[in-house]
Amino acid sequence: MDRTTSSRGWAFWWLCAAGVYNILWGAAVVLFPGALFEFAGMEQPRYPQLWQCIGMIVGVYGVGYLVAARDHRRHWPIVLVGLLGKIFGPIGFAQALLSGDLPPAFGVTILTNDLFWWIPFALMLRDALKHHSERP
Repeated sequence: MDRTTSSRGWAFWWLCAAGVYNILWGAAVVLFPGALFEFAGMEQPRYPQLWQCIGMIVGVYGVGYLVAARDHRRHWPIVLVGLLGKIFGPIGFAQALLSGDLPPAFGVTILTNDLFWWIPFALMLRDALKHHSERP
């Protein structure tokens, strides 16, 4: 299959990019759990293991995205779960921002971790839904 021109090709590349991004971001959080807090001018977490666990989860999502890249129509639940996380993450951040629990600088990750992926993930799900609804 020509992954550069087929309707599934664009999804392959987006999911590969999401997979690599998530694995790298997750690894950075596991290896340097205080870096984002320092960047945001926040107190270091009392239990960095919890933040590292979030990094591990993000990295595991990355593995899932790489698996889904082989066929996003077949592995659409991985894409759906990823999109839901990318929607709920910013909602949680907005709530924490409004309550004053997190500074705006902490939200820099929202752009690259979540918002950037909304449209391609939504398009993949729309394509998968269309594909499955056309099957006999």
